[in-house]
Amino acid sequence: MAKNKNIYQCENCAARLGKWVGQCPECKEWNSIVETREEPRTGGRFAGYSGQLANDIKNLASVGQSDVDRMKVGIGELDRVLGGGIVPGSVILLGGDPGIGKSTLLLQLIASLAGRFPSLYITGEESLQQLGMRGRRLGLPMEGIRCLTETSVEQIISHAADEKPRLMIVDSIQTVYSEALASAPGSVAQIRESAAALVRWAKENQCCVFLVGHVTKEGALAGPRVLEHMVDAVLYFESDGGNRYRVIRAVKNRFGAVNELGMFAMTGKGLREVKNPSAIFLSGHSEPVSGSVITVVREGTRPILLEVQALVDQSHLNNPRRVVLGLEHNRLAMMLAVLHRQGGVGLADHDVFINVVGGMRIAETGADLPMLLALFSSFRDKPMPQKMICFGEVGLSGEIRPVADGEQRLREAASHGFTRALIPAANAPRKPISNLEVVPLRTVAEVLERVSA
Repeated sequence: MAKNKNIYQCENCAARLGKWVGQCPECKEWNSIVETREEPRTGGRFAGYSGQLANDIKNLASVGQSDVDRMKVGIGELDRVLGGGIVPGSVILLGGDPGIGKSTLLLQLIASLAGRFPSLYITGEESLQQLGMRGRRLGLPMEGIRCLTETSVEQIISHAADEKPRLMIVDSIQTVYSEALASAPGSVAQIRESAAALVRWAKENQCCVFLVGHVTKEGALAGPRVLEHMVDAVLYFESDGGNRYRVIRAVKNRFGAVNELGMFAMTGKGLREVKNPSAIFLSGHSEPVSGSVITVVREGTRPILLEVQALVDQSHLNNPRRVVLGLEHNRLAMMLAVLHRQGGVGLADHDVFINVVGGMRIAETGADLPMLLALFSSFRDKPMPQKMICFGEVGLSGEIRPVADGEQRLREAASHGFTRALIPAANAPRKPISNLEVVPLRTVAEVLERVSA
């Protein structure tokens, strides 16, 4: 009989090593190697297997085409992030900080679907009494909600086989373990094997499974990186500290757009949808202020209006401060260099602070021009005109480059009452947009000349 043996495994990429090392040689992650026990596998196929195969090889052209019958969850923002609803047989991983609202949202989800589809809520972190207390506090109809407290994946699948749900929630995957392994729950081997068993069961029974995942202090999902590759969609709950608004971002989705956003507000009765997210990110100053610029960014399939703020102040330090919230620090360094080289505005002896109002993060290059204008406005102490928006990528040689979906961004700005837009010349719409003056720009020098006039 084969004996169990101790091995060392990376929590990030699941690479196996013969001894402990400080840095994983595969994924280069530091302090991710942990000791675990490897249990011998029994059964399975081997070279020369002559038994009957379970599946047949098919020509892809012969596979029938059928539309995916999605289940609408009844929560519009969640449907948007999922790509239009839940796909039967899909496995969705939902991660986020403790207390951000993961369990609250999923309890609202299962309550919304309980009357239409058989559902099952499995919790490994709370008792059923605690789950019932939350449901009553949120004022949810709990009559049709089936729930179970269990952490053994074998028991979970056995109960699910009897219940035959079309939606199953497992809260959380870090608490689930397989009885076939001797390692502790939450270890690399347990998370991988438990998730694999749930994924197999979901595909075989056409049941949608939501897995709740914990995150590390860096904001990444805890456990092996392979967990994100096993599931069909990965959703992250994001929130600025002390902010009542929550953002769900799709970082992986096999059935919808990546980087799609869903906006929610945390209330005493749970999470409520924010159908017009642009309105909450615009401060609406009573009078023009310097260093404030409105831009339109593209998140998934929806344009959103955001306010970019900059503060430039004389520094008394040998190394002036550069603080960036919501944007990439390296792009700020690039915009400072372009502003100095192409616009003759040097900020080497100034402290520079950049902030995106509302705690949002902008990853696209369309925020280059708003950042540059906000810096220039704060440095000159000259407010930008009211009801003006801008977007565009700024090249190192000072050219203004186009961004994707420019016309859709302009129409979103016009619908919120903006009357002027500074945009790249290549993004100029073919037909005029009602009540919106479009100013096409080609270089940084042209931009600064326009706003200085």
